[in-house]
Amino acid sequence: MSETVKLTRKDFVSDQMVRWCPGCGDYAILAQVQKVLPELGIPKEKFVMVSGIGCSSRFPYYMNTYGMHSIHGRAAPIATGLKIANPDLSVWVITGDGDALSIGGNHFIHLMRRNVDLNIILFNNRIYGLTKGQYSPTSPQGLKTKSSPMGSLEQPLNPIALAIGAEATFVARTVDTHLKHMGQVLLRAAAHKGTSFVEIYQNCVIFNDGTFEYATDPAKRVENTVELEHGKPLIFGKNRDKGIRLNGLEPEIVSLDTVEEKDLLVHNETASPSLAYLLSQMRYPQLPEPMGIFRCVEPPSYEKQIHDQVETAIGLKGKGDLHKLYYAIDTWEVPQKVEG
Repeated sequence: MSETVKLTRKDFVSDQMVRWCPGCGDYAILAQVQKVLPELGIPKEKFVMVSGIGCSSRFPYYMNTYGMHSIHGRAAPIATGLKIANPDLSVWVITGDGDALSIGGNHFIHLMRRNVDLNIILFNNRIYGLTKGQYSPTSPQGLKTKSSPMGSLEQPLNPIALAIGAEATFVARTVDTHLKHMGQVLLRAAAHKGTSFVEIYQNCVIFNDGTFEYATDPAKRVENTVELEHGKPLIFGKNRDKGIRLNGLEPEIVSLDTVEEKDLLVHNETASPSLAYLLSQMRYPQLPEPMGIFRCVEPPSYEKQIHDQVETAIGLKGKGDLHKLYYAIDTWEVPQKVEG
């Protein structure tokens, strides 16, 4: 019996020149995925990267794995078909805020509600980068772009809230500059049995530079974000002297000089979606934005239920016969009309 080959990051680096703008946050995400995959103990030939259209969707070219650069917004159904046809594959959907949430929004929602065992990484830079700077579904209200020169009128979409509303079984958020945190989140996502959704705040240096600076700058991050840890109270701040307490149904910032830890909101990633949804509504600058895993539960995955259902049907009726199906009772014959 041959020994298992130990993979490294280099095994997942393709021979293609990476064509993202210098300084783009996509580089950090690519490097972390290439670092995480060898740690999963899965043969390289079982990985598949599926993308749609956008800067992020060049990802499959830069990964030395199987992959498909599909069409705009359609990565989700293609990835679903791959996983159902071959459940042994580790399937990754690489998408952006425009690709997933605009033209691909319907597929995105139903992928999560079905709970197909694959991983979605959403690069959120709040802009359309590949097509040169139009506002996207996640762009802040008032943002001036080539397609909204007087400021966007639209309320931005909240990807985390949308995923929780679809009752996704694994929902998380991280940022492109917090490499250790990103790696930990991606490892948890890969281990999850069901649909894992990870939103990554990613900087577009050309068309929307600094949009997440409050969360990506290490000096500012400690004051403007709060890290979610299962079973632990929500504490944040440079000196870890602030926390989040519930005031009725509203979260509020309190000082640990006046409030005890036992009175703080405690995170529970296995709780009902209501807690995760409440956390998704914590937005800067009113409140620190949660980073980490909002929700993680493991009901049966969609493709497992499909294959179980097929096996049950075979057990009851035997293997199908296509010829018999064609000539089953639900057919009819249209006789030729004879003149006269």
